[in-house]
Amino acid sequence: MTDLTAIDVLINPDDNALDRARTLNQRMRRSVPSGFALDATHAPHITTLQRFVRSADLDRVFDAVEKTIAETDMAALSLRAIAIRHADWGVPGQGLAVFQIKPNPAVLGYQARLLAAISPYVASGGNAAAFVTDAADPYINPTTIAWVEGFVPAQLGGGYIPHITVGFATLDDLSEIEAAPFDAFDVHPISVAVYHLGNNGTARQQLKAWTLTP
Repeated sequence: MTDLTAIDVLINPDDNALDRARTLNQRMRRSVPSGFALDATHAPHITTLQRFVRSADLDRVFDAVEKTIAETDMAALSLRAIAIRHADWGVPGQGLAVFQIKPNPAVLGYQARLLAAISPYVASGGNAAAFVTDAADPYINPTTIAWVEGFVPAQLGGGYIPHITVGFATLDDLSEIEAAPFDAFDVHPISVAVYHLGNNGTARQQLKAWTLTP
């Protein structure tokens, strides 16, 4: 294991949200066949916090997350998918598409407590070695590394834009997808997990998970 590990403390969504994400992912892969499929090593999720942490302190990170969950009314977290949006992720002619999620103030409070809890174990200067790579996905692009390094403060509080990443599509395909009417839906958290990140912010390897009481 390397000195630093790129982690994602995330929310796993309910089956309805997963089905919506996988259906759209399958469509998008018709325009970009090389894009990733949503599967056990590319789990659809809602990121709460991404950080580089010291690998030797991972058990302490897990304890900190568990304590934060115990101190939070997780049933009060409200998440609603309100649109499909895309961002430039460094691939010419393509975009990375997401379900944009609207959070309530309880989500932002949970994020702030989570950050405070794991901050003693955070370090800067992570590189590609901090991520999951394999023969099928050996590359970690600079955008991914910069995103994790800069998640704090860019994605805190009012700057936080929660989302479920769906996959890659051509910009022409995305224009058509985003122009279509969108049926907004509630997203219900079923668990919290810490994942080891892969390229493009994918949740590649689950390290620890906590099931939430309905």
